[in-house]
Amino acid sequence: MSGAAPAMTAAAADFVDIVRLEGVQKYFGAVHALKNINLAVGRNEIVGLIGDNGAGKSTLIKTITGVFRPTSGRVFIRDREIDLTAYSVGKAHDLSIETVYQDKSLGEKQPLWRNFFVGRQITNRFGFINVKKEKEIASQILLNTIGFRGVGLTVDSTVQTLSGGERQGISIGRAMHFNSDLIILDEPTAALGVKEVRKVLDFVRRIKASGRASIYIEHNLAHVHEVADRLIVLDRGEIITEIRPKDMTVVELTEYLVDLQHRR
Repeated sequence: MSGAAPAMTAAAADFVDIVRLEGVQKYFGAVHALKNINLAVGRNEIVGLIGDNGAGKSTLIKTITGVFRPTSGRVFIRDREIDLTAYSVGKAHDLSIETVYQDKSLGEKQPLWRNFFVGRQITNRFGFINVKKEKEIASQILLNTIGFRGVGLTVDSTVQTLSGGERQGISIGRAMHFNSDLIILDEPTAALGVKEVRKVLDFVRRIKASGRASIYIEHNLAHVHEVADRLIVLDRGEIITEIRPKDMTVVELTEYLVDLQHRR
């Protein structure tokens, strides 16, 4: 895809899995939040993470991104085991893992170009922000990485003028540009209308088209079913099964999950 930064450096080009968890357990006191989690996410795939409220989706994602430290188990990034005692949110970010939380990470009154470079400012030799360069790169992200070509939308547009779907596009485009190999999407279509949902799903497809991977957390089964390569069903902290969307319709998937709740 033209304009999108490459997802992997040459040094990291020989890995199989972007992230892999082996036998991961997480306790909060007596509460067994994650139970023997074995999960791998390879390059260039979208993995849907589904399950009812309290299934453990948030705990699992926070473990992958360094918010929580596993009680036991092993975590690998690009096939290399990481030292869990030194793993953190900052370390996960350094290892090109980024989470997109709906539109919470954007500055409402700030122009788009400033939002792209929060914490990553380009400076000149005097230490001042190189506004011209940042605007040039932001324009390329808008046009090529996420395909924004709407009339009146420029790098100087403020976030507060964007629709919900467009805001998600900005967050996803920012993660793609800054070489995130794994982009975690936390219910990106929540509270969006049909037209806006279509925009977001197109952005999700661009993640895969650019050679990256995504873990897509979603309550709306139709949305995640449409774009995911695999669906991981989580229930009460356990991975229950893995489903290929082509093997099960949305209606069948819904019935399966309802039956699962009744049986458990």
